[in-house]
Amino acid sequence: MTARVLFAGCRKLPEGSGDEHAVIRALTDAGVESRWAVWDDGDVDFTAADLVVLRATWDYSGRRDEFLAWCDSVPHLRNSAAVARWNTDKRYLLDLAEAGVPIVPTDLVEIGDTACWPDGEYVVKPVVGAGSLGARRFGPGDRDRAAEHLRDLHADGRAALVQPYQAHVDAHGETALVFIGGVYSHAFTKAAMLTGVHRDGTGVSGAEKLTAARPEPAHRRAAEEALDAAIGLLGVTRSDLLYARVDVVTGNDGAPLLLELELTEPYLGFAHADSAASSRFAAAVRAQLD
Repeated sequence: MTARVLFAGCRKLPEGSGDEHAVIRALTDAGVESRWAVWDDGDVDFTAADLVVLRATWDYSGRRDEFLAWCDSVPHLRNSAAVARWNTDKRYLLDLAEAGVPIVPTDLVEIGDTACWPDGEYVVKPVVGAGSLGARRFGPGDRDRAAEHLRDLHADGRAALVQPYQAHVDAHGETALVFIGGVYSHAFTKAAMLTGVHRDGTGVSGAEKLTAARPEPAHRRAAEEALDAAIGLLGVTRSDLLYARVDVVTGNDGAPLLLELELTEPYLGFAHADSAASSRFAAAVRAQLD
């Protein structure tokens, strides 16, 4: 009997960004039936699939509870509902820091609390949010505007993180290291998204620019260690994770720091990887079916 795999997208991107097209072809060549489906489409029976892969569910941030309830309802989901529950709230960064992972310094500002603003430039972002949505970069002397943004997030029912901006990102970007089935696959560089500070103090969000990369050894070690810490916290093995993307930056002191650990629906950058990366992902999908 042919295995059936569904790749979960959202209504704005029902077939993702196009990055997985080669993966679908590789699965077809291997005799695995695969197609895209919108995660909140009530006409799709996700329970009948042999595997459902979270890929482009990028509209969840405004209705996370609904999304997580759907995740709980899907019996064969990767990454799992438990992983999604932990990873879709950026408080997970504090869990990793407590486990000894060097992260970008992060202060959690719960709803109703006031922030302790860093010196220099800093970023204010919601604890639940996809990409740079809701993230703003502020300069010194812009605390009133930062406080206004924080109030807006709180009024919307969202706690926030405050992080000192790592200036190295402006010139060198972030390094995104991709793991497939727990094994390092490839990396790409993401140019700075919050590319400056307006005169009014709010961050300027630029278009995302991606290029293939060979990570520095220190960045690779940092990514491996962050992933190991995460599986320890989650009580899973590396092979339980169909995919992971670890975003590492160089901190202001020159040492690598974890910016994000994406285990739910990250862009995986197959377009910026070697030609075998899509086949590696297809093989990992087949291994999950086994």
